[in-house]
Amino acid sequence: MTAARVRDLLAAEWIKLWSLRSTRWLLGLGPLVIVAFAAQSSLNAYREWPGFPPMQKATFSPLSEAFSGLSATMFMIGAGGLGALTIVGEYATGLIRTTLTAVPARHRVVAAKLAVVGGVLLAAGVLVSAATFGVSQAILSGRGVAVALGDPGVLRVLAANALLAPVSGLVGMGIGALLRHTAAAVVSVCAVLVIVPTFFRPTVHQWLNDLYALVPFYVWRTCLGLPQLRDDPALPTVAGSWAVFAAWPLAAAVLAVLVVHRRDV
Repeated sequence: MTAARVRDLLAAEWIKLWSLRSTRWLLGLGPLVIVAFAAQSSLNAYREWPGFPPMQKATFSPLSEAFSGLSATMFMIGAGGLGALTIVGEYATGLIRTTLTAVPARHRVVAAKLAVVGGVLLAAGVLVSAATFGVSQAILSGRGVAVALGDPGVLRVLAANALLAPVSGLVGMGIGALLRHTAAAVVSVCAVLVIVPTFFRPTVHQWLNDLYALVPFYVWRTCLGLPQLRDDPALPTVAGSWAVFAAWPLAAAVLAVLVVHRRDV
């Protein structure tokens, strides 16, 4: 396959992605909402800081003010839903028939779609992670409780926050390719990525902890999203958490390629 052909495929998928109304809403308004949440949360902490009891001050996490569990939830749902819609929408409109007629090699079409969606969501993730951090720490610095990029664990947290978007988006694409129904795909994305994992808690049963440690939202919340790691053998390790972040989009990409290749349009 020539380089020109690859560029044509990527350009086509880029146009299709931005032709979706949901793309403009989710990538335009979504990041602004998350940054606004970071600013509001940090302003609340700034105002209330003098009244915090000593224990609350000792356990205060500036990075949680920048990017909370609620922000992560919205980010994952938005990115996962967008990923699902990029492939479900093409089946719903029948455009997939035209695409596969023009490019019979289905795996190349899916690979181009995965590359474009993953790249756009990675850029969005980096932007949101950096913006929430910058806005929040600028506010909190007025109380002397802000953190800097060079502080322990900060870069890991920012990287994990940024990667939530492409991980969720590619998982959404895999689910969308499997279900091919807009409502079912979006609901399934929300359930798989966020709703079910929010009920996970460390337990006395190690097999349950091992199972939970295979879920992106759980490992972000209990490991990668924390600047100070907890000394608890029941919680996921950093290496294992990064492996989970890599395994989910990889498995979703393989699923999308296989499903599109084997099923009729």
